[in-house]
Parts: sequence; C-alpha cells; structure tokens
Amino acid sequence: RRELLERLRGPGGLYNAGNVLGLAVGIAVQIAQAPRETSAAGAAAHYLAGDLSGVMLTIATLIFLFSGEAYHRAWANGFPPDRALNRLGDLTSGIGALALGVGLLMLGQPILAATAGLLHALGKFGSALHRPNPASSLDWPWIYRAVVIESRVPAILATLIETARLLPGLAEGAPLLPLVTPLGLLTCYLLWTRADIMLMKA
Repeated sequence: RRELLERLRGPGGLYNAGNVLGLAVGIAVQIAQAPRETSAAGAAAHYLAGDLSGVMLTIATLIFLFSGEAYHRAWANGFPPDRALNRLGDLTSGIGALALGVGLLMLGQPILAATAGLLHALGKFGSALHRPNPASSLDWPWIYRAVVIESRVPAILATLIETARLLPGLAEGAPLLPLVTPLGLLTCYLLWTRADIMLMKA
C-alpha cells in the first residue's frame, strides 16, 4: 500500500493510474456487453485487437504506460526531476498521442483525433524538444504543457455531455452500465489533467 501511494505522488503515477483505470473499464464493459456464448477472454481480446482501430488504441495505451513509467522514474526523487527521463516521458507520450489520434480517426472521431491526438502530440513533442534559455524573456516552456491540457478539453466536454444525456434515464429505471464508460473516462481525465498541471508547474 505504501509503495502504491508513493507511485501516485508524481505525475507518472497519476498518468498510469488513469491508463490502467481506462483499460480496465473498457475491458470490463466489453465483457459485460458481450453475448453469453462469448468468453471473458474472447471479449477482452476483441476489445484489445478486434479491428485495426482497436489495435491502434491498444498500442497507444501501451506506449502511454511506458511514458508514465518514465515520468515516474524521473520524479522518483522529487523535484527537480531527471531531465533525460522526463524528456523520454514527453517524447514517448507524444508518440502514443499520434497512435491514439490514428485510432480515433478510424473510429470516425476526427475532432478528437485532431485534439486528443495531434494537438496533444504537439504539446508533448514541444516539451521534449524545448531547451531552457534563462537569458531570453520569450522563453515560456510552460506553453507546451498548456497545449497538452487544452488538448483534453474537447474530450472532457464530450464525456460530460454524454454523462448528462444518460443521467435522466436512471430515474426511469435505465441500466447503469452505459454510465460506467463516461464516468470512468471522467475519472481518467481528472487524473491525467492533474499530472499535466504538475508538469506545467514544475
């Protein structure tokens, strides 16, 4: 328990808490919605690699898990973080965002592909490539971190709208399962955004 709490103190732990939660919720909902003749393993496999978009989203998640671990190790001794590992986290997170964007585009979500994918990647790559210049008054490294936070806004709004659409149905006896995915995603976005803010403040 102590080790788990230690991991959640830095941005890497928060990123990966959201990554694991999102993956677990997605697989659980897929299993719950699968036909009776489909096994849990089969439903999980379909979620992870049922089509090319699923494969791309799974690849993105694996890359994000790697980048989260890089951030965790960079911040293991507190502030200031290990610069090389922090840049590795930024770089690999940017690659993961590109893979996410491709997967979202395949799912017919061009706006989310452009924001959660491309815009997110630009912010992460900017952070990875930026070299501080204390002598310049125009050196604003936080602006790349701000781009990452801004890239999450459309997805958060879409999730909030979906949650608001489903909530009235609960009073009429609608099943709770459809709410699991948007509520899980909102929790993930809170964790990820908190990690984004920690990196920007640093």
